[in-house]
Formats: sequence, structure tokens, C-alpha cells
Amino acid sequence: MPKVDLLNMEGKKVGNIELSEEVFGVEVNQYAMHDVVKNYLANQRQGTQSTKTRSEVSGGGKKPWKQKGTGRARQGSIRAPQWIKGGIALGPKPRSYKYTLNKKVKRLALKSALTSKVQENAIIVLDELNFNEIKTKNMQKVLEAIKAEKALVVISEKNLNVQFSARNLANCKTATVNTINTYDILKYPTLVVTKAAVEKIEEVYA
Repeated sequence: MPKVDLLNMEGKKVGNIELSEEVFGVEVNQYAMHDVVKNYLANQRQGTQSTKTRSEVSGGGKKPWKQKGTGRARQGSIRAPQWIKGGIALGPKPRSYKYTLNKKVKRLALKSALTSKVQENAIIVLDELNFNEIKTKNMQKVLEAIKAEKALVVISEKNLNVQFSARNLANCKTATVNTINTYDILKYPTLVVTKAAVEKIEEVYA
């Protein structure tokens, strides 16, 4: 079983913690992680881009010149795609980029991402993380103490003092066990997890 140091909020070692082999010690599957990250980014797209077709551009109701006898190419409207200020042919229209993935693939990708952090020694486990008040300086002090310049902080459940203390830090993002995803785990160089969150992750994903 993988074993990592257990630190307090001052960055001092207070013990060790054994991580579950089923969650933090699986064989890393790069393909599953790639598929899930690609799916996550696709689902974030708004798909609101739009161009006007010839039927939506104003004007152009009258035929610019008669069909025959002018020597020029026949034209039906000055808003056809080949005209300046004409409609756009085959341009983008609003659409949804969302698609679904198998739950087993998502689960495998998440376990692979967690395992990769353990293998890279990029996971820090805290015995607890709690503040008496909402203060950005508190979270900054903790991150400096544990030497996590840019980190994803995972807590076991909603804690407004912790979450609001971190929201103004550009180098930090908080998540609860039920909101973590493969993309965020891979995006941040360091994964900071509380002991309670580790237990809950092992309970949910084992």
C-alpha cells in the first residue's frame, strides 16, 4: 500500500497514512485520462458562435440586374455568399458539443490521476484543514507552510471558511470529494487532501 507523510497546517510531519491500493495504487491508464479530459473540455464549451446565412442578412430582396443581356454573370441577390456583406456559406451555428462517457472510464481515469500524483510525490495529506474565519491570508500561510505553490485542495465536505479563504488565490482551487474531477487533478501540480477527504475518497471509489 502507498504510504505518505501526514502533515499539519504548519507543514510539520505528525505521522504517516497508508493509502488504499484500489484507489491510489492502480495501473495508470493514459488513454482513459485523455478521453475524460477531452470530454470535460468539450462539455465546458458554450457553442454559442453564430454567423448569418444569406436568409438572415438584411437587404438583397431585389435581383441586382436582369438575368440576360447585360454580359455579366447572372445574380439573384446582393446578399449571396460571393458578395461583399453577403451571407456566410456553411458558417458555424449554435450547437452543443456535449457527449457522454462510460462511468467506468471516468472512474478509471480518476483513479489513474490520483495514482499518478502519488507516483510523482505530488500529493500532500493534511491531518485537518479548518479556519475560524474567512481570510485569504490563512490559506496562503498554509500553502506556503506545506510548500504548495499551485494546488488543488480537496476537503471532505462543504466548508465555507476554507473555500472562501481560497477563492481569491489564483494558484489555488478547492473541491469537495463529490466534485473532484480528473481534469483539475491533472491541471494542478500539487494535490492537497485532508485525511477525512482521503477516507471518503477511498470509501466512494474503492
